[in-house]
Amino acid sequence: MTTPSQLLFRETGQPDAGVSGQTSAAAATGSAIRVQGLTKRYDSGFRALHDVNLDIRHGEIFALLGPNGAGKTTLISVICGLVKASEGTVLVDGHDIEREFRAARQRLGLVPQELATDAFAKVHASVSYSRGLFGKPRNPAKVEQVLRDLSLWDKRDERLMSLSGGMKRRLMIAKALVHEPRILFLDEPTAGVDVELRRDMWKLVQRLKDDGTTIILTTHYIEEAEEMADRVGVINQGQIMLVEETRELMRQLGRKQLTLHLETPLAHVPETLSDYGLTLGDEGHELIYTYDGQGDRDSIPALLQALDAHGIHFRDLHTQQSSLEEIFVSLVRDGHQ
Repeated sequence: MTTPSQLLFRETGQPDAGVSGQTSAAAATGSAIRVQGLTKRYDSGFRALHDVNLDIRHGEIFALLGPNGAGKTTLISVICGLVKASEGTVLVDGHDIEREFRAARQRLGLVPQELATDAFAKVHASVSYSRGLFGKPRNPAKVEQVLRDLSLWDKRDERLMSLSGGMKRRLMIAKALVHEPRILFLDEPTAGVDVELRRDMWKLVQRLKDDGTTIILTTHYIEEAEEMADRVGVINQGQIMLVEETRELMRQLGRKQLTLHLETPLAHVPETLSDYGLTLGDEGHELIYTYDGQGDRDSIPALLQALDAHGIHFRDLHTQQSSLEEIFVSLVRDGHQ
């Protein structure tokens, strides 16, 4: 099994331009991560990724969503240099992950989905060692800051085997942050953790973003992505289905619903109102009008006028919009392009 130190200091057989001080021309693109034509095939013939193209901007929070087995972790592993692509290129802040591995990897922090720790190591030593792996000089103040930020300082002398699952998750984050990366990958960071840690983690993510760190996360808690992410990418069966601003995605693909609470229940919707696609709910006490996020809101006043003309009166109304989770499920189910 390849160790992190072997991965960091491996020989690529080509000069590492980033370490020698040369700057890749691709750095002028302004992308924190640029993936072009990326394909990953295994010896079995299984194709985990197919012609993936993706640009992630500096300083954004990017949520990568997809069902189990969609290729999320494989894509992250290729970008971080842990898995070799079959085809295509990956640039990390302008540095090729193959030809300029050390320069690219130093810019990345990765919190993997699996908790992999040395059971007999102590918390402080483990985090300090991770900093050294990336060629960073000793900095006790930085190690202390990271441990305090993650509520690990009081456990600095404990062995990792004694930590709870939540504390081990905090430790993995500390190890990913201690070398001060400018790009951070969080692969299912809140999986199996308690509410307190989830809340603390998102506060930390927001602070990192405010400091200019680019953050790429995968999560099954899609409401978190809706709240935190600037943009969302959806991957399914190894292919990127779409990449869009979160708000724009909600506007374009979200369905909105206007519910009218009627003064007098209806047995059926009048035929003359069929163009509005109205449905009844709550045994005729609710009249429901559904329209997409791109729909013309002028249709609502026209609907209300038509209802008044038919003598249909309501005592209250409210609107609601599809959640990002509902949009995601619809995209994956329908294969939206």
